[in-house]
Amino acid sequence: MKIKNSVVFITGAAKRIGRAVAKDLAGRGAKLIVHYNQSDDAAKSLKKELEKAGHEIQLLQADLRSFQQVKRLSEATMICYGHVDVVIHNASTFYPTALPEVTEENWQDLMDVNAKAPFFLSQWMGDKMKRRGCGKIISLCDWSYQRPDANYIPYAASKAALTSLSQGLAKKLAPEVQVNTLLLGPIMWPDDLDETVQASVLRKTPLARCGKAEEVCAAIRFFIEEADFCTGSQLHIDGGRQIY
Repeated sequence: MKIKNSVVFITGAAKRIGRAVAKDLAGRGAKLIVHYNQSDDAAKSLKKELEKAGHEIQLLQADLRSFQQVKRLSEATMICYGHVDVVIHNASTFYPTALPEVTEENWQDLMDVNAKAPFFLSQWMGDKMKRRGCGKIISLCDWSYQRPDANYIPYAASKAALTSLSQGLAKKLAPEVQVNTLLLGPIMWPDDLDETVQASVLRKTPLARCGKAEEVCAAIRFFIEEADFCTGSQLHIDGGRQIY
């Protein structure tokens, strides 16, 4: 599949990695549908920036914790350009949950955004792509689901669920739709991350640096344009964290 003139839907793309992916694909000729939730100003600034450069972009707002809003998002996505060629599950909720303090709300929040919403978006849009005869679904997951941090157990469980459902969808939607997963490590430090924490992470990262959004963009381009014989694949972009 070629990126140029393809319709690409990206969740949580107003900021950080999602924004970088949106700009990269738009610059290569994709027609974008960008989902956001609370980042209204960032989403509008992205739209303004890309349209000024002559690119096509539609914005859709939805709270991925709400099943009804996820359903409406799927329907609205198909209306924008009449179809979708590529779905990128980028939106994610991430925060520590010390075991004695985990609440049902924490669990539901992480599972809803990180696993349930991607599943139902893939169910609805994947079926339409399969009927059209082609499509790509790419999920941004986390290498740490394999060895969960004790303070992030529900988060890791939600990413394990997303990884598993991606492989199940790869079976169900084949051969027309390819479903693949990126297992990310430290990419773009959060603004509020303490330097001592950064140093601790890097000590456990064989490549001894934080990853760049551009490296995620390159992997996504690979899965869209070059990986037509890949489905159910898991590609680590983690600086070697999984082998430490």
